[in-house]
Amino acid sequence: MKNLKLKAARAGKDWSQQDLANEVGVSRQTISAIEKGNYNPSVNLCIKICKSLGNTLDDLFWPDD
Repeated sequence: MKNLKLKAARAGKDWSQQDLANEVGVSRQTISAIEKGNYNPSVNLCIKICKSLGNTLDDLFWPDD
């Protein structure tokens, strides 16, 4: 399942995938895979992403019904 909420939050800060990757210490390919729904990140990585973007886990990673 694609993570469009993550992509929107990243774009809202005017960050590229590489910018976010650098901020949280992963590769750009990892951020791309998360956004495409091809990779399920660890809870620790989710927390780092949320803190970097100023969002909560619910905001970015809780599925919509």
